[in-house]
Amino acid sequence: MSWIEIASLLTAACAAGAVNAVAGGGTLITFPTLILFGVPPMIANATSTLALVIGLGGSLYGYRNHLADVKPWFTTFIPVSIAGGWIGSILLTRSSEQMFTELVPYLVLFATVLFMMQGVVSGRMARKVHASDASETGRPHLLAALFFQFLVSIYGGYFGAGIGILMLATLGFMGFKNIHQMNTLKSVLGSLINLVAAAWFTASGLIDWPRMALMTAGAFVGYYIASTYSQRLPQKSVRHLIAIIGLIITVVMFWKLR
Repeated sequence: MSWIEIASLLTAACAAGAVNAVAGGGTLITFPTLILFGVPPMIANATSTLALVIGLGGSLYGYRNHLADVKPWFTTFIPVSIAGGWIGSILLTRSSEQMFTELVPYLVLFATVLFMMQGVVSGRMARKVHASDASETGRPHLLAALFFQFLVSIYGGYFGAGIGILMLATLGFMGFKNIHQMNTLKSVLGSLINLVAAAWFTASGLIDWPRMALMTAGAFVGYYIASTYSQRLPQKSVRHLIAIIGLIITVVMFWKLR
């Protein structure tokens, strides 16, 4: 790797870690950066997932005070999340490089649209000021939510960007009203989905280890800085910037990979 690539990967991973800590959507930075330096899309996806998974787990630290509130839901959602993430990662490794390459622009576009929707959905969730343990959720709603979470987990294992907004939608459908509890449960499930996928990608030999090590270091710094100073950042501006970047990346991907 050249010094330009080393600096670019470190910067991209640091920015992705910071963006994930503040708003979410870091994959939209790390994934195209790897492709820019000639990494095949499938390996870029796997390497980005593993590099950022430690940071996703680290986000739980910020929600540690809410873990006890959502712990009763672990036995409900964790099995389907792990199963879906495993299936999605298998689907990726069974896909041909050409097929995944053709899907990449649409996946990035889908993730970008989800990211743009996240602020709207999160805002609506936040306006429900009363805490809720979703105890009023009926069995039909629960079964529908579990099925949707299973599909979200498959997508997360396959590509991953944008799963946060999908999980927030699932929890809102179930009746959760406390945005902090929702984000805590979302962080737990998202970490597990990415851990399962990262483990399968590692076993399948899809990880570019030198680049992954660099990006892990950069992501760690980004998460640390953002978690420490996130209250000083204009989050709305960050979200707008990432959405614009995502749209630009989508156009570039259609031009470069189609």
